[in-house]
Amino acid sequence: MKDIRAITIDLDDTLWAIHPVIHRAERRLYEWLGEHYPRITTMNSRDAILQQRVAVAADFPEQNHDYTFMRRTVLGRLGHAANYGDALVDEAMAVFDAARNDVAVFPEVRPALAALRERYVLVAVTNGNADLKRIGIDDLFHHFVSARTAGAAKPAQKIFDAAVQAGGADLQQTVHVGDHPEIDVQGARSAGLHSIWVNRSGQPWPGDLPRPDGIVTHIGQLQGLLDALRR
Repeated sequence: MKDIRAITIDLDDTLWAIHPVIHRAERRLYEWLGEHYPRITTMNSRDAILQQRVAVAADFPEQNHDYTFMRRTVLGRLGHAANYGDALVDEAMAVFDAARNDVAVFPEVRPALAALRERYVLVAVTNGNADLKRIGIDDLFHHFVSARTAGAAKPAQKIFDAAVQAGGADLQQTVHVGDHPEIDVQGARSAGLHSIWVNRSGQPWPGDLPRPDGIVTHIGQLQGLLDALRR
């Protein structure tokens, strides 16, 4: 940890709270479908639509990492079942994406990442489909890697390999930062990276997992921790 040159950083629940965002986006999409394609919502509750995603995941296991593909496929199936066809898919995705990218980053994120960007190569790494430009933080990162672009989701090594390549440093010069013990911390460790756990809620570390190289409460503490680990 004395020669870190690149930092790969998780997005959802690390830089913003994702669950209320997804809940709001799902609700907005359902309302929009009810307004413009009412047979879909007459035939399907919100829970029933979620079950459609389970069916699509079972039918396309090789695409489970690609949330956009999964959602588009569900929308297409809903449209055909209600005799609308799949012409609605693009517009429905635009409605969902607008709400999904309407996030409130935690207050420490922008100043912390702006300072870190001056000293390290920053790579955003996500299993989701966040649009950094729409969110307004694309200027804080040098590179962006998603499960969709990498062809695999965390904790698979493939996405971490893509992130390390994007960062341009060796494995031992790269640290991954994220909120999930298995998906982020253990995934990074298994791929050969250093790891730092963002534990905003004060949860105990899972006793069956090797501990991360460092723990912070939020991204604003990351620079201080990296400086301490350099000594």
